[in-house]
Amino acid sequence: MPTSPLEIRRVDYTDPLVLPMLVELDHEYGQRYGRTLGDLGAEMRRERARFAPPDGGLLLLLDAGVPVSGGAFRRYDGTTAELKRIWTAAAHRRRGLARQVLAALEAEIESSGYRRIYLTTGPRQPEAQQLYLAAGYAPLYDRSLDPELVGSHPFEKHLTRSQP
Repeated sequence: MPTSPLEIRRVDYTDPLVLPMLVELDHEYGQRYGRTLGDLGAEMRRERARFAPPDGGLLLLLDAGVPVSGGAFRRYDGTTAELKRIWTAAAHRRRGLARQVLAALEAEIESSGYRRIYLTTGPRQPEAQQLYLAAGYAPLYDRSLDPELVGSHPFEKHLTRSQP
């Protein structure tokens, strides 16, 4: 359980607070797919601009200053943002934290002027697939097929600006 109120914080992709997210994602990708992000320092430097405002962003959910969940977005096209690096620390899963991060990212994406969100997740990430379905994302693949045959699982969500 959180020891203090959870805080959503916008950070740069090279912020040291991002490293726990990347380390755990790297480990998870390695276990599930046999491939990793590679050199994480190089990853942070290489991808920094893609996840930076005004076209992108990265949000972390902090518990007493410690990152417990997070995610990023970047420009996919002129009206679409792409979600990347959605993560929850293994010790904090099944608490709805990824859903909180997803909602915060959606608000950030919408306020950045995007009208649509696109993402892909892997065939060996059923938890992620369920998260996106529960959050109203439409699958852009045939869900009746074997997940391994589908490969990358694309989803989309159209955003509607709320009227004042």
